[in-house]
Amino acid sequence: MAKVLVFIDNPGQALKKASLELLTMARSLGEPAVAFNGDLHNDVAETLAAYGAQAVYRPSVADLDDYLVGPKASYLAAAVQTAGATVVLTENSAEAKEVAARLGIKLGAGVITDVVAVDPDGTAHKSVLAGSYLTAAKATTPVAVLTVKANSLTPEPAVTGTAPASVTVDVPAGATTAAARITARSEKAASGRPDLAEARIVVAGGRGVDGNFGPVEELADALGAAIGASRAATDAGWIGHDAQIGQTGKTVSPQLYISAGISGAIQQKAGMQTAKVIVAVNKDAESPIFEIADFGIVGDLFQVLPQATAEIKKRRG
Repeated sequence: MAKVLVFIDNPGQALKKASLELLTMARSLGEPAVAFNGDLHNDVAETLAAYGAQAVYRPSVADLDDYLVGPKASYLAAAVQTAGATVVLTENSAEAKEVAARLGIKLGAGVITDVVAVDPDGTAHKSVLAGSYLTAAKATTPVAVLTVKANSLTPEPAVTGTAPASVTVDVPAGATTAAARITARSEKAASGRPDLAEARIVVAGGRGVDGNFGPVEELADALGAAIGASRAATDAGWIGHDAQIGQTGKTVSPQLYISAGISGAIQQKAGMQTAKVIVAVNKDAESPIFEIADFGIVGDLFQVLPQATAEIKKRRG
């Protein structure tokens, strides 16, 4: 049975949904273990056990987060060798992809990105060309490194779980010698809204908001939703790039996705077309977004969204 190592990087007080997805996928491939960077809180340790982790590998140094990705890749390479892993699973974020690429170089391993599913034999399925096609790829190297898109599967705990063994991995002495050090951090202001990548409801605005995300924010708050945006909106500086959904942004798969003032070009579709229910609001009846929408409203978002917000608040009393 394959030994599968899941890289979980600094989750904070609780594991992210994406980490639980990776652990669920790992169990379908073989014996799951975790390469963990961060403070291992009791709740996190219990969750790792519940999701079937048989061992937790932790770095011998506590300052990996003081550097960019180089030292993390060195630690992960050492963890792979210590664990005897043949498959490594990571998130699909920009940083995780860079760690995966560096790990591939260190181990001579095949790296497959943008994975949405993996067969028991290790064949990875990728969503390509803005979600228009699925391709299958399989690494022929002794170790395969896969970066998995969030919301690709439903997290499920193991039937039985026991406390995983804790193993310390020696980080190579020279790992931080030439690495770029982080000299300062600024904390992002908390919005009180759910994380975009894991939200059950997303309200997204595009070029049609014309710089005014007020109606989008008010509807999102009434629904307890996260706020997303098209690339046009983020490039215009109307909202931060961390809200971008699409081929070059985040992939979301909520229960409800409300698109306001977004044309629905293929770049945007790639990041949200797996949503369970899609509601589109656009003045242009010919917008491509209506081709994939479950419900479409041809109208001015500045009239439609406030009416929806008022009705939701009214019904909630």
